[in-house]
Amino acid sequence: MKVLIATPEAIPYAKTGGLADVAGTLVNEYRKMNKEAYIILPLYKKIKERALNLRDSGLRIKVPVGDRKIEGRIFVAGFAYFIACDEFFNREELYGTPYGDYADNASRFIFFSRGVLETCRILNFKPDVIHCNDWQTALISLYLRTIYNTSKFFKNTATLLTVHNLGYQGLFPASDMLLTGLGWNLFKPEGIEFYGKINFLKAGLLYADILTTVSNTYAKEILKKEFSFGLEGVLQKREKDIYGVINGIDYKEWDPSMDEFIPKKFGVGSLQGKAECKKQLVKEASLDKVDRPLIGMVSRLSAQKGLDLVLQSIEELLSLGVNLVLLGKGDESFHIGFSEVGKKHKGRVSVDIGFEESLAHRIYAGSDFFLVPSKYEPCGLGQLISMRYGSIPIGRKTGGIADTVQDYNPLASKGTGFLFSDYTPSAMQDAIKRALCLYTDGDKLNKVIASAMKMDFSWRRSAVRYIELYNYAVKKRRDKV
Repeated sequence: MKVLIATPEAIPYAKTGGLADVAGTLVNEYRKMNKEAYIILPLYKKIKERALNLRDSGLRIKVPVGDRKIEGRIFVAGFAYFIACDEFFNREELYGTPYGDYADNASRFIFFSRGVLETCRILNFKPDVIHCNDWQTALISLYLRTIYNTSKFFKNTATLLTVHNLGYQGLFPASDMLLTGLGWNLFKPEGIEFYGKINFLKAGLLYADILTTVSNTYAKEILKKEFSFGLEGVLQKREKDIYGVINGIDYKEWDPSMDEFIPKKFGVGSLQGKAECKKQLVKEASLDKVDRPLIGMVSRLSAQKGLDLVLQSIEELLSLGVNLVLLGKGDESFHIGFSEVGKKHKGRVSVDIGFEESLAHRIYAGSDFFLVPSKYEPCGLGQLISMRYGSIPIGRKTGGIADTVQDYNPLASKGTGFLFSDYTPSAMQDAIKRALCLYTDGDKLNKVIASAMKMDFSWRRSAVRYIELYNYAVKKRRDKV
C-alpha cells in the first residue's frame, strides 16, 4: 500500500501541537511495518533554518490560486517531501502570531492542498490513500472529487481525514471562494458554505472517504451540539464513516529510564530518580519547598485547555499547600494572566511562557501530579506522557482523557489518575483534593504511580488500526469507481 500523509506540521520538522507528533510518528511506524509511506508538509522558515538534510529535488510545480499561478519548489529529506514557497511559508510562525492568524491563510493552504496533488503528479507517485490532517489539508478530498475527478492518475486514490480538533475549522470570507478554483455551486449549506463563510474542514468532512478523530470518546462527542462547533448536521450524516483511533506517544522519546533531558533517570522498579528530578525542578523553578505536592502543566495556552479554571482556582490551590509549575504559549490573554500569577506568587507558582523541549521533559519527570482540565480534549498527549513519567494526571473526563485515564478508586486502591466531570473550578478543586489525599499515603501513591507507568500507549497499535481504515477507504473508493 502506498500512503501519503499530508499535514501542516510534523515532528521533527515543525510543531505547534499534538498533530505534529501524530503525523511524524505514524510515518515512521509505517516504515517499520514495510509500508511505502511518505509525508508532505510546507517548507517553513524554521525547517530551512535547521537544515535537516534537506535537498532541492529540482522539481517545480505551478499551483493555481485565484487568477495567479504560484510556483512551488519540491525539497526532500529522507521520506519527507516539502513544498517551498517563500511568499507563503517564509515566516516566523506556522499559522499566525499570538495576536491572530495570518490574513492570507486561505491562500496559503489552498496553495498547499493543491500543491500536494501536483507534487504527486510530478513525482509520478500514485498514493492508494492520502491521509489528510485538519482543516489545512481538508480541501484535498474535495479537489480530488471535483477538479481532479477526471484524472486517471488519481482514479483509485482514497482519502482519510483525521480531525485533531474540531474547534479549528479554517473559516474564511466568501470572497476567498475565488481563490479555490472551485465552482460557486459548492457555496451552499449542503456544500462548503458555513454561515456565509467558506469552511475548509467541512469540505473534508463531506468528501473524505473515511473520517477519524484521535479518541473513541471524541468521535462520539462531536456528534453532539455541545462539541460540534456547528457541524453536528454534517457529522451525523457521516456517522457510519467516523472512527476513533487513540493517539500514542513515542516511547523512545518519552522514557524516564533513558531520557537525557532529566537530571536523574528512573523506572517503575526504582523511583529514587524521580525524587531527585522533583528536587532539581523545584530548585530550577525557584519554588519554596520540595516536600510540597507539585502540580505540573505543559500546555498550549488556549481557552480549550481549561486554563480559566486554573486562574480562578490559584488562591484555593495554594491554600491547599500545592506548588504549580507551568510551561506553554498561546493566546496573549493567558500569557498576561499567568505571568501576573507567577509574579504575585513567586516561590509558589513558576510560569514559563514559550516552549522548551528539555524543560517539558523535566516538568513531566519532576511533578507529582499533572493537570489537564480541558473544556474538551480530542485526545491529549500530556496525560499519556505524564503517566509514563509517574506524574499522576488530574483531568476532566472528556475526549481522550476519559479514554486513557482510569479514575482512582480509593476502596479498591486502583486507578491511574483523578477525573472530574463538571466544567467548574469547584469540580477541578475537588479532584485535586482527592489527589492530595493519596499524596499523604506513600504506599498507595507508589502503587498508582506504578500502574500509570505500566500503561501502554505505544504507536504500533494505532498504526495498525489506521492501516485497517486505509484499506477500508481504498475499498470504498474503488467500489464507487
